[in-house]
Amino acid sequence: MGAYENKRAARRRTLGLLFAGAVAGALPAARAAAGQTIRIGYQKYGTLTLLKGRGTLEQRLAVKGIGVQWTEFPAGPQLLEGLNVGSVDFGTVGEAPPIFAQAAGANLVYVGHEPPSPRSEAIVVRKDSPLTSVAQLKGRKVALNKGSNVHYLLLRALEQAGVAYGDIQPVYLPPSDARAAFERGAVDAWVIWDPFFAAAEKQLGARILADGAGLVANHQFYLAARGWAQQNPELVRTVIEEVAKVDDWGRANPKEVAALLAAQTGLALPIVELATSRYSFGVKPVSADVLREQQKIADAFANLKLIPKPIAIKDALLASK
Repeated sequence: MGAYENKRAARRRTLGLLFAGAVAGALPAARAAAGQTIRIGYQKYGTLTLLKGRGTLEQRLAVKGIGVQWTEFPAGPQLLEGLNVGSVDFGTVGEAPPIFAQAAGANLVYVGHEPPSPRSEAIVVRKDSPLTSVAQLKGRKVALNKGSNVHYLLLRALEQAGVAYGDIQPVYLPPSDARAAFERGAVDAWVIWDPFFAAAEKQLGARILADGAGLVANHQFYLAARGWAQQNPELVRTVIEEVAKVDDWGRANPKEVAALLAAQTGLALPIVELATSRYSFGVKPVSADVLREQQKIADAFANLKLIPKPIAIKDALLASK
């Protein structure tokens, strides 16, 4: 599919944006305080893509003289790298990316999350694969984007199947490269999220070994650069309010959601319809229960030495005033 084949070039452009952002964002808090532009990082799916497509945030902020700049990233880790170097102020990612970013020293804060969406990610195999269970992944090559939301799904699925993480061969690839490796048989399984997951089902006939149901919550989190969020509390609230409005609209209009996402992403409507049927709408403040879930994930990664040091998720919250 052309969109997947073009991802490598898009990723090169993204890296260029990140390096440029590192210079442009040398004083991100001061720039943001001027109230000229909010820079939002988004991925090829989800509520922020809907918000971009509907244009309601731009309309609300225009009266205050504030613009909106959107930058697409191939996955959560890359988006948070952009946030850390100052090329974006705000974005949304899954459960694992902020843990890896925090462990690497990124100065980010949680500002909200979407409800659980466990069926939006899965471990898949090719339709002609002899594998029928997660237990059979022992000794096999498994593609995934390191530090993405599916990383924890893989840990939990292996744990449930009695397979140690060290007994598989993880192959760390971004979605476009992972799909190419999956198609040509260079890996035995692929751990992936929607809409790439739905595309693999619809276009390649990929079979599900396990999805997140009963294993992970798969929250989507909204995060911001700490300095920017501290300087712009009203702007943070405004963005979350507009996300909530889009979520309300999305729950009530599934067909319109699929049509808008198809137009925004360039994916075929049946792919987007399948993906959106598994998505959950309804942004909420970060609760104590969700923080405990995040801490459990962080501890699991630390125990396996997948992150360089243990972290406390509570350190990535804005201090109450």
